Formats: sequence, C-alpha cells, structure tokens
Amino acid sequence: MHTGMRQGPEIWLRGPVTIPGPPEHAHAHAAARRFSWVGTHGGAGVSTLAAVYGGHDSGRSWPGPGDPPSVLLVARTHAAGLDTVAGVVEIFRRGQAPPGLDLDAVVLVADAPGRLPRPLAQRVRSLESVIDVYRVPWVASWRLGERGHPPRETAALARLTGAAR
Repeated sequence: MHTGMRQGPEIWLRGPVTIPGPPEHAHAHAAARRFSWVGTHGGAGVSTLAAVYGGHDSGRSWPGPGDPPSVLLVARTHAAGLDTVAGVVEIFRRGQAPPGLDLDAVVLVADAPGRLPRPLAQRVRSLESVIDVYRVPWVASWRLGERGHPPRETAALARLTGAAR
C-alpha cells in the first residue's frame, strides 16, 4: 500500500565507524577551554577554585573583554549563597547579563562538612532542574591554603575545566 511518503535510500554501514581525529585531540580541545569563575557573594571560593582547577578569577565582577566569556558561577551551599546564585542564574535566563557571556554551569562549594540540611538540598535540586550544577565538598586543607589536586568527588568538574590530567 502506497502512503504517499517517500523514503530515502537504504544505507548499509560495513566495518567499524571511525570518528574523525584521534581521541587525544578531542581531550586536548576540552583541556584548552577556559572559564571565568564568578562569585555570586563574598567568600564563595572563587580564588581557590581558580587556583585548583585553572581558569580566570573574576572575583565578584563580570569577566572583562579579554577574559574567557564562559562563566562558572560560584556560591556556597548556605541559604544566602543559594539565594544569590539563583538570582544571578535568573539574570542570565532573562538575557540581562553582559553581552557575549555564556553561563556554563553553577559550582556550589560546601559551606560546612557533612550533608546539607533537607531545605538546602531541596533548593539545590531546584537549581539543578534549570542548569548544570557541580558540587565541591568541604576540603579542610583548603582552609590552610593547601591547594593540591582537585578532590576525587569533583572529577566531572575537573574534566569540564581541563584540570583532570
């Protein structure tokens, strides 16, 4: 029975399908990507994250003309930090951020060791429903100024920023 729909030609693939370029090339491209860390409040941890993961430390300012336009917003996981980061995500959502900047993700830095209280965890889940969120655990050695390698729990963030070597 003819339905009036035209079908394209059948295509047969033989043998393995190769991806152009070696995988090392793709990894090198990811490692070359640079970000600007932007704190949504004082004490968010921007300088520490930039030192550990690389990228530009914008402090609490928008990246300038010569800085990487890919933005990683940083906040602590306390109520005030979650409020400020949600507000800045909304600025991007409404198109009110400076032209040329791209919001890539939110990075939440633990404000204390241990699990988040339920109300804060619910707010994090709400944030995760609208943007990629990377969590950084409490790292006691960072308080002493010992930067070292990224914590194991942040492997995805390390891959994103190219800090995974």
